[in-house]
Amino acid sequence: MYILHDPLLEKFREIRAYQRKIKKAKAKKNDELAKLLLSRAPSYRLDMVIRDRYPTFIDALRDLDDPLTMVHLFAMLPAIDRLKIEVKRIHNCRRLCHEWQAYISRTHKLRKVFVAVKGIYYQAEVDGQKITWLAPHARQQVLTDDVDFNVMLTFLEFYEALLGFVNFQLYHSINVKYPPILDPRLEALAADLYALSRYFDANHRAAIQEPQVAGSSRSEQEQEESDLRLAQLQHQLPANEPGALMHLVQDASSEIEEEETTRNCKNLFQNKKIFLSREVPRESLLFVIPAFGGIVSWEGDGAPFAESDDSITHQIVDRPTQGHVYLSREYVQPQWVYDCINARIILPTEPYMVGRDPPPHLSPFVDDEAEGYVPDYAKTIRQLQAAAKSDIQPLPGTGNDELDNSQNMLAEGFINRTEAMEAAEKKQEMMFLEKQYHNELKMELQGVSSINKLNSEDTESKEQSLPDVEEQSAEDPSRLMMSRKKRGLYKAIEMGKQQKKERVEKLKERKRNIEAAQKSEKKHKKAQVS
Repeated sequence: MYILHDPLLEKFREIRAYQRKIKKAKAKKNDELAKLLLSRAPSYRLDMVIRDRYPTFIDALRDLDDPLTMVHLFAMLPAIDRLKIEVKRIHNCRRLCHEWQAYISRTHKLRKVFVAVKGIYYQAEVDGQKITWLAPHARQQVLTDDVDFNVMLTFLEFYEALLGFVNFQLYHSINVKYPPILDPRLEALAADLYALSRYFDANHRAAIQEPQVAGSSRSEQEQEESDLRLAQLQHQLPANEPGALMHLVQDASSEIEEEETTRNCKNLFQNKKIFLSREVPRESLLFVIPAFGGIVSWEGDGAPFAESDDSITHQIVDRPTQGHVYLSREYVQPQWVYDCINARIILPTEPYMVGRDPPPHLSPFVDDEAEGYVPDYAKTIRQLQAAAKSDIQPLPGTGNDELDNSQNMLAEGFINRTEAMEAAEKKQEMMFLEKQYHNELKMELQGVSSINKLNSEDTESKEQSLPDVEEQSAEDPSRLMMSRKKRGLYKAIEMGKQQKKERVEKLKERKRNIEAAQKSEKKHKKAQVS
């Protein structure tokens, strides 16, 4: 009943009736009346729908994954009239994408990047909400007739309005006017992200140059508001209630942790001046490098600095040969940037040099410990992270083999004797706790710790068929006392473990095949040389 009385439906009926008038005028060949009616055609807005669906800004951020993916997809599609994909809509999607990326890059909210076959996965953290979206690769897209674009365009219409609201709120949260006014020269050169960064700088300088009197009055107003809020909190929270301020302390600690993460991201590429060659994915690198504190330029008009600049520290290239090589900079492949971002450290550039096969590009969205298989390069990255922090500890996810190597690390000089003894004690304690946890879990599954519950479920256990009970008792006698529900849960756990084990074995087998192929290739090359 609520949807039946939605004002938007009345607007749709009005538009439908108006289109009948236009059709009637065209049928009577009254071109002047048809043009006049077309110029006065009614339109509708989705503002009320968005405000009803998302009462708070956090609700909109939680539901932003699909809108961002859809808008980034249509920003890369060509305009086709037969599919009703208009040029105006494509330009609007590109504008919304660049505004979102400029905010994330400016505020250093980007956390993870992964380059896959489907596109590039990004994850940002805005106001404590993790937002993940997929941006397709910048290549020519071929549209098929298998996809119903009418349904996608309906969703896109709502997503465009939602993303416009979100961008408006985010820009105003950092005191930047929205919509941004870009430099027409840079906009014509398709350097929208750089134009937006310059717009942010101009707004920042304008805010700094405000009169001091206005600044003092604003600070007094903010002080009064903070005092009023503190008084309200003191009035609302009773002093004798235990843990009354716990939520406030947790919120403050989460804000401090988020600020520390943002600070680490901001300083990753600090004092790094990076130049992009023309064959690399320029738009993605222009987004991620400034998000982590780097200065970036490219080959083309409107660039901040030229390729001949002596202060350039790294140049991103993706072709085997270079026309002119500068000895004052390092030439690396684009994967080096993404791996540094995911590892949060500056990785060595030697494995990523031009002409070499780079290391495997590991996904930051995969938990190696949960999967049960830790790639070799992940172990290397963790050792580099520990060395960068000058705090070598047992690395998580490397298994007991790495924990047993404390004596080797001591001999190699990574840690001293005291730290090695502490690592050994911690290892023994963790092994004891793990064994105790597994014993308790096994007892709980066997029903030892819940005898009363098993007695209450005796009627359910009587319904079990005799062949199943005999079969299970032959496999594991402890499962005889379990109820049917617990046996099913135990079976599902065992199946999950077996699937994970098979997946790990498949990965190890693939690794062994690759190593064998590399060895045979080396032998073949040596035989050819000899």
